[in-house]
Amino acid sequence: MTLGLVLLQDKIRKNHNKTLGLLRDLYGRKTVGVIHQDAGMGITEIARPVGVVAAITPSTNPGATPANKVINALKAGNAVILAPSPKGLSTCARFVEFVHAQLRLIEAPTNLVQVLPAPITKEATQALMQQADLVVATGSQANIRAASTCGTPAFGVGAGNVVSVVDETASLAEAAQKIAASKTFDNATSCSSENSLVLFSAIYTQGLAALSSCGGVMLSSEEKARLEAVMFTQGRLSGKATAQSAAQIAAMAGLSRPEVLSARFLMVEEEGTGPQHPFSGEKLAPVLAVYRADNFEHACDLVSAIYNYQGAGHSVSMHSSNDERILAMGLKLPVCRVIVNQAHCFATGGSFSNGLPFSLSMGCGTWGGNNFSDNMTVAQYMNITRIAKPIAEVIPSVESLLGDYLKKIKAS
Repeated sequence: MTLGLVLLQDKIRKNHNKTLGLLRDLYGRKTVGVIHQDAGMGITEIARPVGVVAAITPSTNPGATPANKVINALKAGNAVILAPSPKGLSTCARFVEFVHAQLRLIEAPTNLVQVLPAPITKEATQALMQQADLVVATGSQANIRAASTCGTPAFGVGAGNVVSVVDETASLAEAAQKIAASKTFDNATSCSSENSLVLFSAIYTQGLAALSSCGGVMLSSEEKARLEAVMFTQGRLSGKATAQSAAQIAAMAGLSRPEVLSARFLMVEEEGTGPQHPFSGEKLAPVLAVYRADNFEHACDLVSAIYNYQGAGHSVSMHSSNDERILAMGLKLPVCRVIVNQAHCFATGGSFSNGLPFSLSMGCGTWGGNNFSDNMTVAQYMNITRIAKPIAEVIPSVESLLGDYLKKIKAS
């Protein structure tokens, strides 16, 4: 099977599953008019459209992300104007043609869904964001900052730089298979693709062997230096390797080992984090930085250090059968999602085998500079009006609320 066919199948799978999953989540859900009534509290909730949505979409998902945003916007009764990246314009424009064909079939106005015309410029996108009623932005952090400062209410997402942790209680073969599948899917263009791997010392050698059996190849220090020179310019990620296969990247770096040139994904050993250790950041390529942790606390420290550099708020992957550690990760780490024993890029944006809602835009909370921590869903595309009717008055006593505290300070 050729590489091109593999990538085509990946893109088909991504577009199909993400859209099918979103339609499942929205099926039968009321999003306009009265959506909830609580007689006991005297509250009636009414969902109302926000108006015109400016949807900023990335080049890494030029079909799936526009589909997700358009469906959510229309479901909530809005119009939507897409602002794709310049590289994603042709795909996005073709998608809008398909949408218009369906709108005509139900005699709905096609101008409910529009796309900025070529050429896509920062100025045009900025003007759209300023004139829309709501901005929903996915893509580079430059786009997210522009959205958050445009003067229009906006939902933006944080940067991805997912770390996967594997401890001694995990099934190493299963973990390696899932990590490899996720890391190589669509050449690691997803913000949910694993970028770093933390292996416990007790299973470090076995873990690397399991990854090797799944097509991973560990580079030597010399090969790592050559790869760094190609992938990063002055510590910043270069576009040269983005979305390229492991073999293509290895060839760019002048690597000649046959096993490297035939690898599914490349691995580099890493210890530090930050600009001086660029492999600790997001790579958007089938390249995985591997760290060794002495124990669980050390693993959490490594993850925190990586996220202090890049990726705070997004999510972490944990392969383990230790529920206490899994819960501790959710309590300690600056993440909005802990993905357990799953292929991360398939799971974090919703899956048919977990309970997260389907989305291609993941809120990263205040850790990631966002104003929400959920997967972006139709809830972000609507206003809620609440009707409040009088109910029987119930006033709590001071003692019922503060009695235990007052007794405690009196006793002291």
